[in-house]
Amino acid sequence: MRKLPEVRDRRTLDYGGRFQIERLDLRFSNGAERTFERMLPRGHGAVVVAAMPDPHTLLLVREYACAVHRYELGLVKGRIDPGESLETAAVRELKEEAGYGARRITVLREMTLVPAYMPYHSWLVLAEDLYPERLPGDEPEELEVVPWKLSELDALMLREDCSDGRSLAAAFIVREFLEARAAGRLPADAPRAVEVSA
Repeated sequence: MRKLPEVRDRRTLDYGGRFQIERLDLRFSNGAERTFERMLPRGHGAVVVAAMPDPHTLLLVREYACAVHRYELGLVKGRIDPGESLETAAVRELKEEAGYGARRITVLREMTLVPAYMPYHSWLVLAEDLYPERLPGDEPEELEVVPWKLSELDALMLREDCSDGRSLAAAFIVREFLEARAAGRLPADAPRAVEVSA
């Protein structure tokens, strides 16, 4: 395992409170010195929720994506509020965006967006044993819920209106996890489901 570079200096640049950049002066184990910049995250991270109404179907939502100015298909996702657990945030976002709660939650793994430039963390959460329940959210319009068969992920990954890397990676991770669980191939330290009160 390589030794991490030594941080020689660290400065934070504030851009009017909208975002911050941290500049790091680093020395690598081979003596090379470089300055790297990374965007500092705001908030407490996010959840990406793979909601499964049955063992073969994933719930996607179609919502407006401002950065690309189109409607995009993707998994339910949202910020973790201060003081919220990952499980609580996942169930809340699922109720707000898709109109479902979940009785069983499994936090599968942590994911990053652009690890070379941004230390923003999202946690992939598998939501099972769903029931209908809606909470008001902050979306300007109700989101369309689109059931998608796990067996058809190859078609999903080629759609122009499904470009969110987190959603695509998460869908494949979930499919592999569920197949391994069904076959009894999960390692002893694999994530375990937590029962959540309705």
